[in-house]
Order: sequence, then C-alpha cells, then structure tokens
Amino acid sequence: MELIDLTLIWLVIIGFGVIMYILMDGFDLGVGILFPVAPSEECRNSMMNSVAPVWDGNETWLILGGAGLLAAFPLVYSVFLPALYIGVFLMLAGLIFRGIAFEFRFKANRSRYLWNWAFFGGSTVASFAQGAVVGTYIQGFETEGFVYVGGPLDWLTPFTVITGLGLVAGYALLGATWTIMKTEGQTQEWAYRITPWLLGAVIAVFLIISIWTPLVDPFVAERWFGQFHVLWVLPGGALLLAWILYRAVQKREEILPFVATMGIFICAYLGLLVSKWPYIVPPDHTYWDAASDPGSQLFLLIGVLFITPIVLAYTAWTYWVFRGKVRSDAGYH
Repeated sequence: MELIDLTLIWLVIIGFGVIMYILMDGFDLGVGILFPVAPSEECRNSMMNSVAPVWDGNETWLILGGAGLLAAFPLVYSVFLPALYIGVFLMLAGLIFRGIAFEFRFKANRSRYLWNWAFFGGSTVASFAQGAVVGTYIQGFETEGFVYVGGPLDWLTPFTVITGLGLVAGYALLGATWTIMKTEGQTQEWAYRITPWLLGAVIAVFLIISIWTPLVDPFVAERWFGQFHVLWVLPGGALLLAWILYRAVQKREEILPFVATMGIFICAYLGLLVSKWPYIVPPDHTYWDAASDPGSQLFLLIGVLFITPIVLAYTAWTYWVFRGKVRSDAGYH
C-alpha cells in the first residue's frame, strides 16, 4: 500500500499551474481584448506598457500545466488532443500572433493600427479557444476506452461557443480591473466606466452556463442537486465577490476590483473541478485511470518540486520590481 498518493500530488501541482495561468495570462489577454474600444492611442500605450514586463513570463504557467499533464496523465493527451486539435491549434496560434503583434507594435509607426488589431485578434481567438476547450470538457465527447471516436469539429457546439464567449468576457473583466490598478488619468477612468458592463456580461454568461451545464451532463446535475449544501457555496461566493467588485468600482478603489475578479475566477475554477471530480476522460475514467506509472511520476516530481519555487520566486520579483503605475510615454514611475 502506497503511503503517498503521487497522482493526487500531481493533480494539485497541475491544478495550481492552470489557475496561475488563468489569472496571470488572463489579464494581459484581457488587455488585448479591450484594445479596440480604448478611448485613445495614448490609453492603448498605457495599457500595453502595464503588461509589457510580465506578459511572456505569465505563459510559463501554461507550459508547466501542459507539460505536467503530459508527464503525469499521458492517456489524457491520447483522448483530448484528437478531440481538440483545432481548438488547441487556435489557442496556440492566437497566443503566438498576440506575442508577435506585441513586439511589432512597439516598432511600428504608420502600421501601428494594424498591429493593434492583430493584438486584439490574437488575444480574443486564444481566449475564445480556451473557453471552448473548457466547455468541451464539461459536455464530454465520444470515446471508446481511451480512444476518441468523434469528428474534428465535435468540440464546436452552441454550449462551447457560450463558454468561449464567457471566458472572453471574463478575461476582459480581468484586463479592465488590471488597468484600473496599473494606470491613471483618462485610461483609469475609462476602465472604471466599462468594468460594471463587463461584470454584467460575466454574470449573465455565468447564469446561462449554470443553467445549461446540468442539461448537458447528467453527472454534474446529480452532483449539484444531490449535494446542494456543499457545492453551492462556490457560486454563492462568486456572486458575493461580484457585489464586492461592483461596490469597489463605485468607490473608486484601485486594488480591490482586481483582487475580487481573481476571486470570482477561483470560485468558478473550483466549482468546475468539484463538479467533475474524480473523472477526467469521458464518460467515466478517473484521474487514477489516466495516470502514468508511479515511478515516472516520482522521477518527474523531483524536477517539478525543484523548478516551481524558482518560477514563483522570479515571478514575485518581477511583479515587485514593476509595481506602481505606468504612463503611456515613460512606462513605470
């Protein structure tokens, strides 16, 4: 009998990496989503300067989560990648294009408006694809054992379109509250104005998905309504945080809106994990069914436990160095 459940340890590591990616890359994707509606080029400069020092480092967590999933749960890849090839390709293409647009915009003069749209397009496509992938996980897909037997576009359904648009709205809300925290003047005031509208959109999508999810997944329906007193603490907490966010914006607080928005994402993320636990591959394969050999898990765990504190340390140091407000013409001050 094993004294340590390595699969459970890997679940915690990968789960932590995924939520870190969602929160940290989410706000800079949100900044890109908001680019076309920013009131001026000066505002766009401030927004981009606010994420310039950190955006590429934020994607470290995507690598950690993805590589960890491949190492610890290889059978998940054998099912999910064939089912989600197009969605994953769109996500990666969007991230790559977003990065290219980010760098070229700083150098461009006459063509800057094109790179503004490229930055928006890459950020939006990547965000939508991520939301659609999550929706596909919720609704499930056709498998026989650990083999995907559906078509290449089975992941794209009305439900996954809603989850994709929901994540676009959620990332935009993160981007707006980040902008409140990191900018000043016209840019900050504009972010204050749009945040309640984005919050309303997120709540609307949240309610639609909450109603729709039990209809597409009977297991989730049974879990939600069979353990009402436990699970509904999470959506209740999300709504409470939404109210805190709204009041913080009305009072023109700067840090609390961003913190409350991160709390909303954490509640939604935990709600998803608890709703599907312990199944990872449709229809009834658990994390332990999909896990790699314990020897492989232990070998890889040693490396991850060495690397993760280093990643946390340089991430914290970066955010500390680049704390404070930004200006469109001079970066941080």
